[in-house]
This record gives sequence, structure tokens and C-alpha cells, in this order.
Amino acid sequence: MKEYTCANRCRGIEISGIRKLFEAAGPGSINMGLGQPDFDTPDHIKEGAIRAIREGKTGYTPNTGIPELRDALVEKFRRENGLTYDPGQIIVTAGASEALHIIMQAIIGDGDRVLLADPGFVSYSALAVLAGGRPEGIPLDEKLCIDIAAAQEKMDGARMFVLNSPGNPTGAVESRESIRALVEYANEAGVTVVSDEVYEHFIYGASHHSAALFGEDVITVNAASKTYAMTGWRLGYLAGPREYTEQCLKVHQYCQACATSISQYAALAAYTGPQDCVGMMRDEYRRRRDYLYAELQKMGFSYPLPEGAFYQFVPMQKELTGRILANGVIIVPGEAFGCNAPDYARLSYAASMGDLRTAVARIRAAQEG
Repeated sequence: MKEYTCANRCRGIEISGIRKLFEAAGPGSINMGLGQPDFDTPDHIKEGAIRAIREGKTGYTPNTGIPELRDALVEKFRRENGLTYDPGQIIVTAGASEALHIIMQAIIGDGDRVLLADPGFVSYSALAVLAGGRPEGIPLDEKLCIDIAAAQEKMDGARMFVLNSPGNPTGAVESRESIRALVEYANEAGVTVVSDEVYEHFIYGASHHSAALFGEDVITVNAASKTYAMTGWRLGYLAGPREYTEQCLKVHQYCQACATSISQYAALAAYTGPQDCVGMMRDEYRRRRDYLYAELQKMGFSYPLPEGAFYQFVPMQKELTGRILANGVIIVPGEAFGCNAPDYARLSYAASMGDLRTAVARIRAAQEG
């Protein structure tokens, strides 16, 4: 029998635990595992896509993205984030996932250390390994925010630090002071900061601060996916110093060529059209957050109230996690997000209120055993 050989860098990583659970979900399961908004894409965004199809805008676009969209993103950064970019510093990508991939491929060399929160989003570590880097986890504090002292201690000699606020899986929002301290220390140490800001609009009571406000050696990653309920459209972008975007573009050209033309025109409608849909979704997520948190508190779970995103990271023994999964509620064990939180689980409240109520009843039944 022929022996098939694959690269060690690929063999050394696992398929996402989140996706494994999603694919294995049985009929009647309540999915609280995937970061998937249950809202439909707003109509004016759909109409932008339909108009583009009818006008025959179905061919390749410039590698960096259609000029109109990059102009709109320049204005978005100015208006919402206080950041100044020109269109040449922006690359439109197939979701934030591709943006993160091409950044790692363009910047990380063999053996370079890549710092990331542990627990943290599953892709960061895998993408670092695929680029030949060495991911290193930074622990979180009691509020599930990045431990500033621990991060600074690891900075010297590192190549990259991935910052995610609001955070996945924790829902934690880093303060302005923390972000400033992390970015300034990183830049002084020669460490590039990659700031993943895909949940910036889903914050409840706190406020969002872009990392690039506090240093020049920062690449900002964002997407339409969460903000406008466009996960399946696969439309993201990155912005940063030209020295980086010029190299990222090379990787993008050869692995993707360009983001889907129709999705780009849909995103143009999203960023230039009415924004009330974003506020509506944020208000509903907050209502769901408050409901789920209150119900889990009644069951005896104790953890910080998440200030952003649509996740709750709950202290939970593996045995109970298993019973909840067996009861038809898909949640993600903490070990999927790193080494530091095996006795936790991530619960997404991007599900409908009806599904959340059913899930709470099933979780309570699992707890009572």
C-alpha cells in the first residue's frame, strides 16, 4: 500500500474542536458552539449583492479589493476608530481568517515566537504553526483579560503578538490603558501587534479602543462577518504599514487572487448604508447575555460578566461538559482554546432566545444529573 507523506507543519495541528462539534451535532441539538449570528444579513446589504450580480460585476477584482470598498473602509477607520489609513494600506480578504493567514505567512519566519492569549481563539496558534512559527500562550487574569505583566515578560525576542478585544472565547474587553501598555511595550521590543477587532461593535457598557492608536507597528484585522451578520459571505480586511501590506499582498495574490466580487459589493452597501441594524443586533445580544448570565448564576456558576462579543466562558468540569453535550446542547470545552483553561466551556449566545431557553433547561437537567 502506498504511503502518503504530508508536511509536518500540517500534521502537527488538529482540526478545530469547534468545527468538530458543529459537524457532529445531531438533530434537535441547540448549537451554542459556533460564533454564528442567528440574524439574517440585512436587506440593503443583500440588495447591494443582487444589484452587482444584475450589473454583471462577477469577474475578478483588483487584488486589494474594489476601490470603492477600500475608500469606504478608509472612512470607516477614520470615523469609528480614529485611525488614518489610505486605500493602499488596505487589503480586502476572504474573511478575517484569510487576513490572519496572509499576515502570518508574510511576516513569521521559521522559529519566530508568536504570542497569543491562552485561552484564545483557536486559529491563532494553528496559523502560527503553519507559517513556521512557535506559538506561546499568555495567561489571563481573574477578569479573563490579558495578564499585562506576563505578556510584557514574554515580549523580548518575540516576533508577533496577537491581540483580540473583545475577546474570543472570553467576551472580555481590554481597557484603553491595557491596550496602550501592551502596544507601547511591544513596539519598543520590536514586536508587531496584530489586532483582531471583529467584535468591536458588540460591547456592552465598556468601549472599544483600536490598538493602532498607540503604535505604528500594528496591523488591524476586521471583517463584515459579525458586524453585519455576513459570516457566509467571507469578507474581511486588514490595514497596516505599507511595508507589511506589500508582502501580505503577494501571499493573497497567490492563495486567493481577490475576495469574492459579489461579497465586496455587499460589503460596500454595508459600510456605506444605514447602521441601525448593528445597534439592533447589539441590543438583542445584550438581552441574551443578561438572560444567560443570570440563569447560569442561579445554577451556581461564578465568572466575570462578559463585556463584549457573544460568548460566555464558564468554569465547568469536563464531566458536566460531557453531560451537557449528551443532552443536546453544543458547547465548546475550554481545552479547544489552549492549555490554561481545561475546566471551562465556551457558550455562544448568538442563538435565538427560544433556543437559549431550551438550552438553559437542558443544562440545568445535566447539572442535576
